[in-house]
Amino acid sequence: MLTTSTLRLLGERDLDAALEILAQDPVSNVFVEARVRACGGRAWRLGGELWGYVDRGRVRSLCYSGANVVPVQADDAAVVAFADRLLRQGRRCSSIVGDARQVASLWTLLEPAWGPGREVRSDQPLLSIDRDPDVVPDPLVRPVRPDELDVLLPASIAMFTEEVGVSPLAHDGGGLYRARVSELITSGRAFARIEDGRVVFKAEVGAVSPSACQVQGVWVEPSRRGEGLSTPGMAAVVALARASLAPTVSLYVNGFNVPARRAYDRVGFTQVGTFTTVLF
Repeated sequence: MLTTSTLRLLGERDLDAALEILAQDPVSNVFVEARVRACGGRAWRLGGELWGYVDRGRVRSLCYSGANVVPVQADDAAVVAFADRLLRQGRRCSSIVGDARQVASLWTLLEPAWGPGREVRSDQPLLSIDRDPDVVPDPLVRPVRPDELDVLLPASIAMFTEEVGVSPLAHDGGGLYRARVSELITSGRAFARIEDGRVVFKAEVGAVSPSACQVQGVWVEPSRRGEGLSTPGMAAVVALARASLAPTVSLYVNGFNVPARRAYDRVGFTQVGTFTTVLF
C-alpha cells in the first residue's frame, strides 16, 4: 500500500517556485520548463496538470501529468507521492519520460496496475552541446517555410511512425498532429533539407527555454541513408537553434541507435544524463 504524501496542484502563485526547481537541471527539465513558461502558471494552457511535492512547507519536486508523465527532481518520497496520485486517477498518458532513475522508480510502483508497457526504453543517453558544432553545417538545411507544411508533413508522419511504433494519424485522422507541425514551422523550430519538393533530412525543436532547447524528430529519408546527411544536417540544426532559440541544444537518443549516436558524437554532443521512456 502506497502512502499518501503532501501533494498540491500548482497554479500561478507557484510559478516562481516551479521555475526554481526546474532550473536545477535546465537541460533535463526543458520540456516541463517550456510548458510552464508558456502557460504562465495558468493550468488551462499547460496541456495537463503540474503537481508539487511539498516538504516542510516548500515545493521540492514536480510532476507534469498530461499526454506524457514527467517527474522532475523527484526523490524517493516524491516518487511515492506521485505514484499514489497517478494510481488514484488511472492512466491517462501515452508515455512516462524523464530522468532514468526517477522514471524507473515511478514505473516500479505503477507497473502492477498499469503494465505491461508497450515498450520500455531504459537507456536513452541525454546529450547536449553549448558551442559551435565540430563539423561544417550543411548549408542546405534551413528553417521550413509556412507554405511548406505539406512538404514537411509526410516526413514527420514517417519519422513518428518509425520512432514511436504507431501512426500520429490514428487518434483523430491527424488533425492535432498537423496543427502541431504547423506550429513548429510558424515558430521557426522546424529545419529541413528539401530537394525537388521532398524532405531528405529534417529535425524540429520541440521545447525551448531561455537556457536550453530540445531537438526531436531527427530523420533522414530512407533511400538517402548512408550518404552522410545526418552529421552536417545536425550541425546545421545546432547552429541555427543556438542562433535563434537557446544557447544549449539537447536531445535524447535510444542507446541502441549506434549510427545516430556516432553522428551526434561527431557534431560535438556530450552525454549529460540518461533518460528512460515507457510507452503505452
